[in-house]
Amino acid sequence: MASWSKVLVGMSLGVLLGTSGAFAPVPAWAGEQAISQVAAGEDVEDVNDPLEPINRLIFDFNEIFQKLILRPATGMYQHLVPPPIREAIGNVIKNLSTPVVLANDILQGEGERAWQTTQRFVVNTTLGVGGIMDPAEEMGIPRHKEDFGQTLAVWGVGEGFYVVLPLYGPSNPRDAVGKLLVDSYFDPLGLYLSNTDQDSAIYARMGVGAADEYGGVMDELEQIKKTSVDFYAAVRSMYRQKRKSEIKNGEEINLPPIPDLGAHLDHFGSDPQSGSVSAARAIARDGQLSQGVQPRDPAASN
Repeated sequence: MASWSKVLVGMSLGVLLGTSGAFAPVPAWAGEQAISQVAAGEDVEDVNDPLEPINRLIFDFNEIFQKLILRPATGMYQHLVPPPIREAIGNVIKNLSTPVVLANDILQGEGERAWQTTQRFVVNTTLGVGGIMDPAEEMGIPRHKEDFGQTLAVWGVGEGFYVVLPLYGPSNPRDAVGKLLVDSYFDPLGLYLSNTDQDSAIYARMGVGAADEYGGVMDELEQIKKTSVDFYAAVRSMYRQKRKSEIKNGEEINLPPIPDLGAHLDHFGSDPQSGSVSAARAIARDGQLSQGVQPRDPAASN
């Protein structure tokens, strides 16, 4: 019975981590020009989705699993754990992932970013009391993400075709190999827990981390779902845009804006045309265009 419970926990965490990874916070960098180009049908990327019928079936299964299990579990976590404690937990988890980021910084030849990552780890581990706080951010040392999927891209490996993995979510062959297989070898704590058969600690770390990150995106993701004619196409577009931005270290590229789904809504103010709301509308418009549907003018329905 215990083995089956571990399998269920692992499956749940896989969906949480996969979904949150797809919509983790990224900077919103493009503007109205990029939106108008998409609306005009210009520079729309090749979807490169030869497995789309199968991918849609897996996507639908993942959606059902999230609705029945993951969203209620994350809601319970947010209800039981106060925001300051959730923030501290999130800081510790991010600090523990530093070796993975540092290894990929080095492999990509990013000396300045590797030094930045090292500084963050030292400052937050000491002054931040084991990573509970993030004084490095206040000192002007921002956090960034790296993974071996990005490293392979820097080395010139193409992403390949789009694929939706059961329970894990949107990916491609390059990212699946990099993030699911290689990065685990750059994680000293994970290797230690695995080699000493501390399964409970492994599941606890994964579960809390997944709930913490997924909790920051699920409401905005639901809004995008409501405003998209084709949610599958919108997710596919967001995933690809997010990965392109990460590979270029946040450099602006000529694509529609990506919503900063991890940020609090009050960060964008009360203007309904700013931040997540306008970005969500842009993504919804992109999903409509992928299906050959002309987006409606919001002003026309008022």
